[in-house]
Amino acid sequence: MADTDIFENMLKDAGIPIDADGIQAQWDGIAADADTQISNDSDYSPFWRLISAIVTAPAQWLVNLLIEYILPNAFLKYASGAWLDLFAWGRYLERKEATAVEGNILFTRESSEGEVVIEAGILIATPAINGTVYRVVVSEKTTIPDGTLYANVPVTGENPGADYNLGAGYYSVLPEAITGIESVTNESGWITTEGADEESDEALRLRCRNQFSAVGQYHHDAAYRADIATFAGIRTDYIKFEHDAPRGPGSANAYIMIDSGAPAQAFIDDINDYISTQGHHGHGDDMLCMVMPTTAYALEATVYYDTNLADEAVTALETQVENIIRYVFRENQAYAGKNITRTLSLERFSFSKLDQELHNLLDDLMSIKFSLSDIVPTDIDLPVLSSLTITMEAVS
Repeated sequence: MADTDIFENMLKDAGIPIDADGIQAQWDGIAADADTQISNDSDYSPFWRLISAIVTAPAQWLVNLLIEYILPNAFLKYASGAWLDLFAWGRYLERKEATAVEGNILFTRESSEGEVVIEAGILIATPAINGTVYRVVVSEKTTIPDGTLYANVPVTGENPGADYNLGAGYYSVLPEAITGIESVTNESGWITTEGADEESDEALRLRCRNQFSAVGQYHHDAAYRADIATFAGIRTDYIKFEHDAPRGPGSANAYIMIDSGAPAQAFIDDINDYISTQGHHGHGDDMLCMVMPTTAYALEATVYYDTNLADEAVTALETQVENIIRYVFRENQAYAGKNITRTLSLERFSFSKLDQELHNLLDDLMSIKFSLSDIVPTDIDLPVLSSLTITMEAVS
């Protein structure tokens, strides 16, 4: 949101009145300078009040339009929507479109005897996450052959978006049972192509800003950051560089993350192909993109609630706490826009801040205690969960 004081001062400096009194005074001065023959121009004259209103109100509308919309959108720092798209066009950039997640769901059979056919179009769903159920669709007809208990079946997100990039175990519900299938789940590393939302104003603004540093387009971080950030789901601030010639002179590494944490290796392979094989690198450069390394933490959270809370509310509270913590560690995207701090490479993570954010969201939460103190980065690694245990305790 732009600071309107900046733009009000711009108009004042230009001698343009910005409020009704100033506009009225300007109009009175114009009328006086024109030596009009109107004599009934007192404040109590209905005629003069009508004429003044006809002049003053539209002028105020135009001034407000300048302050609240036109002037803010004239600057990259505040531009949004179509205005920001025009800024991007002027820097040879386009807003990235939303893409659907692609990956594999593990189907487990009741028995290995005979064949089981998994038809394209079958849906696999999650339990409700913050009130929303996410589903992926089997994208190819797959046959589990005789003698085989398991099969990885290719799926695509029902809709485009990063919300479908969920952590292991979320996709576990078959809305319609399949004869011979005992269970379904998404294992760790199930994603082959990350889903992504349409590029946000903030992310596109960062790319536009990066272009000012990438003028030469070769041999420096900004140019590589610009190339890598053309891929869906990657923001310029999600790219961390390692210099100091890790593979000898002229070499560097770029570690990449996305909103859902560490991306699939196949995605990184596509980026490396774009940079190295397709020639988007400086002469003699050895730039290698890598999955952002992770450090896994076993986290225990004890949730305290009022002993009079109904059983259904206790269950709902436990589910919400778990899903919010998993959102913090980038295993789901269901709480975007809720002012919850997420883990990030090279940034300290505060559990006391998470405590406060949970209290802001959950009325039934009396208190919460975490087994870990703050996560203080010592390397480029992204903090993730190895396990999460929620213990519910009633207190009076």
